[in-house]
Amino acid sequence: MSGYGQERGHRHGHGDEERTFEALPPAHGGGFTRTWWGQAWLKALEDSALDLQQLKAGRRHARAGAVGAVSVRPGRITAMVKDRDGTSYRGDVLVREFSEEEWERLLDLAVDSAGHIAALLDREMPPHLVEDAAAAGLDLLPGVGDLEAECGCEAWDHCPHTTALCYQVARLLDEDPFVLLLMRGRGERTLLEQLQTRSAARAAAPSGRGGDGTGGAPDGRSEGPGGMPGVSAEEVFAAGFLVPPLPDPPVASAAPGRSPSLDTDTPPEPGVDPAALEFLATDAAARAQRLLGALLGAGGVGDATTEAMEAPLTAAQDAVRLATGAPVPWVAARLASGSGRSRVELDLATRAWQFGGAAALAVLDEEWTPDAGAVDRAGARLAEAWADGERPVLRRAGGARWTVVGAEAQLRLGEDGRWWPYVKAGARWSPAGPADRDPAAALVTAFAAGTTGAGG
Repeated sequence: MSGYGQERGHRHGHGDEERTFEALPPAHGGGFTRTWWGQAWLKALEDSALDLQQLKAGRRHARAGAVGAVSVRPGRITAMVKDRDGTSYRGDVLVREFSEEEWERLLDLAVDSAGHIAALLDREMPPHLVEDAAAAGLDLLPGVGDLEAECGCEAWDHCPHTTALCYQVARLLDEDPFVLLLMRGRGERTLLEQLQTRSAARAAAPSGRGGDGTGGAPDGRSEGPGGMPGVSAEEVFAAGFLVPPLPDPPVASAAPGRSPSLDTDTPPEPGVDPAALEFLATDAAARAQRLLGALLGAGGVGDATTEAMEAPLTAAQDAVRLATGAPVPWVAARLASGSGRSRVELDLATRAWQFGGAAALAVLDEEWTPDAGAVDRAGARLAEAWADGERPVLRRAGGARWTVVGAEAQLRLGEDGRWWPYVKAGARWSPAGPADRDPAAALVTAFAAGTTGAGG
């Protein structure tokens, strides 16, 4: 495991039926989990607990680093959790193990796609595997009521100690989804050995698909170019066969190439602006160089502009993206017109884009109305984000916006559950920073931007 306390000891039986992770450091600010499977784990906890105050107390315990070493084994997780007075209690959380028949079905589903295995090896929980398992009647991730609690404090439901343990386990799951699979009954080494055995057997079958004789050449093998028999690359990699090493990747260029000059003696076609084409060609070269550098591990990736290259954009969105590069005034004017905005509106839009790309732009432009369930969850999140007596007075300004009473600060809830900070700049609300899962952290950003005048 990287990023947190290292795994230690406690292996027996087949070799991986129990794993113990050292105590993690306190978690200051932000959300407890950053992956969708970690969030699913916490949602199961929050939907199961009957007492919101116990959840808040457990969250505080976990943030303060009160959870000791966490032991994970099939059907159970265990840790010692300290109270504020120093008293320690053993907390256990029980998760239903899969039966042998259920594991057979899950292994078959995983082997059906080499991508499932590759994702698990990259310490990711592939969404399609979870969806396929659910369709086959297997709930890989816990649901409402699936996390049962036992604690030395003798609470009959989730208490601060078992709740703190669950929050801590969410951090472990972020780094290694095999922790969840171990709870369901299979350790990492056992699971990978079984997957490799099944993959090899399937690849060696006459049809390459379990021997059913379908989907291949007359001899049962898949057909390659020109009708030649062959085996798909996915099956070769999934079966663990040795393959020759790949050649060294090309060297990333230090800078993008220069666009050609379109200033020629030949008159352009009607409606064609050579200077605008040069601007677009320069932008395309810069994007290509950044993307190539990212693919080759050369860095320079991670900003909203680069992330946007991976998803299609509307013309209005792309105009905002182009405007973030501070083009010359005549280009900025054309981009403002093309995006249907005034220059002031374009400035706000480019500010939003710099904080979060298309997602941040949508929060600026579109006011969505959450349903009653989403409003209740948002209210609960706001209630638990601050310690007692520290929460500011917030007024919901319709839709998914909460304004701080007596201050020029606002929180906007995105449809993905993240909170975006805003400050008042003149008569308009201006984006103040990137989104955060923790509304308290987002509001700190808004206040800081308001103090420095960054919202103007």
